[in-house]
Amino acid sequence: MANILYLVHRLPYPPNKGDKVRSWHLLKHLLTQHRVFLGTFIDDPEDEPHIAYLRSLCADLHVAHLNPRLARLRSLNGLLGGDPLTLRYYRDAALQYWVDSVCQQQAIDAAVIFSSAMAQYVEGMNRLPILIDFVDVDSAKWTQYAPNHRWPMSALYRREGEFLLAYEREMAMRAARSFFVTEAEVALFTALAPECSLRVEAVGNGVDADYFAPDPARASPFAADELPVVFTGAMDYWPNVDAVSWFAREVLPGLRQRRPQVRFVIVGRSPTAEVLALAGEHVRVTGTVPDVRPYLQHAAVVVAPLRVARGIQNKILEAMAMARPVIASSECAAVVDAVCEPAEGKAPELISASSAADFIAAIDALLASPDRATAIGEAARARVVARYSWEAHLSRIDPYLPSPEKPSPP
Repeated sequence: MANILYLVHRLPYPPNKGDKVRSWHLLKHLLTQHRVFLGTFIDDPEDEPHIAYLRSLCADLHVAHLNPRLARLRSLNGLLGGDPLTLRYYRDAALQYWVDSVCQQQAIDAAVIFSSAMAQYVEGMNRLPILIDFVDVDSAKWTQYAPNHRWPMSALYRREGEFLLAYEREMAMRAARSFFVTEAEVALFTALAPECSLRVEAVGNGVDADYFAPDPARASPFAADELPVVFTGAMDYWPNVDAVSWFAREVLPGLRQRRPQVRFVIVGRSPTAEVLALAGEHVRVTGTVPDVRPYLQHAAVVVAPLRVARGIQNKILEAMAMARPVIASSECAAVVDAVCEPAEGKAPELISASSAADFIAAIDALLASPDRATAIGEAARARVVARYSWEAHLSRIDPYLPSPEKPSPP
């Protein structure tokens, strides 16, 4: 049993948003064979009650409290130097002291870093084996944001993309191995950082298909006379905000001309003012819900119309596991290992849409044929069960970790 330092940019429990789902399952995987020393941030007061549970699982735990507004202001100091603003945002002296102390006192065998921002805490530890789960090419995300914002934010996002990419390249060359969530992300990163091509690989996302499973006894949260079209996700995350705003503006009016009973239901924590402003007769914004599964199970259709997307969206896998038909933007659908075109005698497992007209036509067709929608949902669940086990994916990091049988050095 090895001693593993695990650094995560956000408290990995509860797994109620995309990055936390992955970081939580990675923690569970590490705990099956190793002693884990977890260093992380908490940026949501609602997560406070879960600290004790994580402490009970780990050999040691340090939680740094992060105020997002103050962190954004602090990160702007990076403009005076050459740092990515992301690093300043997640820089904390007490966490650095804890990391240094743990590495000196606990004979840490390896460090597992979740997201590029946390790599700064082990920069000077040249003898420590490091694995980095970048998840996505975060630098490319910032570059993608730039054209969708006005100056000066567009210039700030371009700068962050450039500086963060330089840091990602540096740390990928320092790490023993680095991981991304899809082969497409690996290809993108190696195109941007060709010197890293032999040091990175894909470790896909999974889904807990036992948890995300239909249950006939699960009550519907919807009115009997409505046709709910559902989106799930953290609603303070800009790509999600952009997706629902676009859908409400470009898709919903045309869809309601064909299906007046349609209601767009936006399910997720921390809706921004922009999202809350969408609420009305035809749009419902739930905010935090105790359990997302009733909203997925009883949705007529689940949509994922993200226009800026990196990697596999957990929201898509979860909806597929719940046996619901999912219509996703072509960018999201392309990275999911699922059949998007119907074959003779077989339903597709996921539907891809490239435009507002595509979404309207695809949703209308499913609402017109509940039997076809059911068949697509059943095929989707079968695909998830067969190909998206967390354990199968995460076991790919094991060859790069110390063997559980190897004793820790004195």
